[in-house]
Amino acid sequence: MDGGGLRLNMNALDYTLLGLYFVTVLGVGFAARRAIRTSVDFFLSGRSLPAWVTGLAFVSANLGALEIIGMAANGAQYGIMTVHYYWIGAVPAMVFLGIVMMPFYYGSKVRSVPEYLRLRFNRPTHLLNALSFAIAQVLIAGVNLYALALIMQALLGWPLWVAIIIGAAIVLVYITIGGLSGAIYNEVLQFFVILAGLIPITVIGLVKVGGVSGLMDAVRESRLGEAGLHAWQDTGSTANPLGAHWFGIVFGLGFVLSFGYWTTNFAEVQRALSAKNMSAARRTPIIAAYPKLLIPAVTVIPGLIALITVKGLGADQGDLVYNNAIPLLMRDLLPNGVLGVAVTGLVASFMAGMAANVSGFNTVFTYDIWQAYVRRDRSDEYYIRIGRYATVAAVVIGIGTAFIAAGFSNIMNYIQALFSVFNAPLFGTFIIGMFWKRMTALAGFWSLLSGTVVAIGTYLLYKGGVIHFNSDLEESFWGAGLAFATVAVVAAIITPLTAPKRDEDLRGLVYGTGGIDLKADVLAGDQAWYRSPVLLGVIAVALAIVFYIPVF
Repeated sequence: MDGGGLRLNMNALDYTLLGLYFVTVLGVGFAARRAIRTSVDFFLSGRSLPAWVTGLAFVSANLGALEIIGMAANGAQYGIMTVHYYWIGAVPAMVFLGIVMMPFYYGSKVRSVPEYLRLRFNRPTHLLNALSFAIAQVLIAGVNLYALALIMQALLGWPLWVAIIIGAAIVLVYITIGGLSGAIYNEVLQFFVILAGLIPITVIGLVKVGGVSGLMDAVRESRLGEAGLHAWQDTGSTANPLGAHWFGIVFGLGFVLSFGYWTTNFAEVQRALSAKNMSAARRTPIIAAYPKLLIPAVTVIPGLIALITVKGLGADQGDLVYNNAIPLLMRDLLPNGVLGVAVTGLVASFMAGMAANVSGFNTVFTYDIWQAYVRRDRSDEYYIRIGRYATVAAVVIGIGTAFIAAGFSNIMNYIQALFSVFNAPLFGTFIIGMFWKRMTALAGFWSLLSGTVVAIGTYLLYKGGVIHFNSDLEESFWGAGLAFATVAVVAAIITPLTAPKRDEDLRGLVYGTGGIDLKADVLAGDQAWYRSPVLLGVIAVALAIVFYIPVF
């Protein structure tokens, strides 16, 4: 696209703020390097970080192109129904991860999600998941990198290739040098920078449209109408802005896609595995759930503001595609100085998302592919070196996959398609295997493979016009649901025909086999009642329900 209509009038102050951010994130990477002595330090921060740090990093790792550009685009395209991605499509799964699944991840001392599958099932299942995860991460890293480059080209006039190289190089440097600690501490910084960039857009935008009541009145008069202000209205059919039935929302998004992403995506789980003890690991995703509840205020609301204030938004091409909702608001609303903060916030969001993908990739590649199947029993220094090589490879491949994202006018649809293919069947295999100790190793492998094939087949048949859905998002909901159902059916068929593992081999990996000490390594302060993962989780879910009431 040309991007001329999006060009920002940035001055020296704006560029200074952006430059200071680049210098700071590189400085954090160099500072983190001093703490790296072993491969566990490089890939898992030595399992030493406090819960508030890992919790903010957990939510920041998700604040990439998907969250900022994609959710604002959805806010403009689908209205308030976009909050489903937060209140039913994130918070319950984050709480479930902390209360139910983290004890198995952290207690078993696995270094990655695929490694859990090796212990629970077998090496073929492990390798299949490691390879599929690696592919997914470089594809999603490409989304973040492409979005960053496209925005920098449009807003600042940088050539696309320059923007891609600068963004990729900075992420490459601070992860290669500082490892996961460099990524995590930068994600904490990026969390606050992102909010500092988005809050002014929301506040100034609301003032322009006459506050919340003015925005609601304007949405009623827009193409969305009254339906744009409700989350559940007309979901008894597909006659709603999202084009999705309540069953698809609850089962496809709220259960399969949501739980598949938040509980099995190693790019997120890795932050919790770096926590200092079991209590901190369990609280990590639950602490992250609290800011997640409020993020729609700075993503969905700006999307609605863009729908009202940007004439012609929603064009198939050019500057008015939904993905440009946030940049268009920046152009129209923000004065210099504040503009520099907002641009820095956008850059931070893309870099946080890409860093999570890259750090997840280098860990899985090193531990679950290279060490497990190529070169075993080497020194820690050797695997740290391989991890740094993997980081370079992930960034280089991400530059290539960035251009795949160019074919999607709404990158949220593209990422949801990726989640339905890679995360949904994995979650099915995980959750059944974690609660059903009779499920066998062969059932684990074939259920994961068949679920993935069904998800890919559903997507290809939809794109080929063989089957029909009302929207790309509805396809991702049903594709995920079909993949999960396939996993369950295949597991039920194969398990009775094959031999299970012994109970002692499943100890600490499956419910009902024992081996999990929820108080292991807990510091005295972490035993305080107000730090209870169950209490914090129940409050977070209750708040998600309460938040739905005004927009039901």
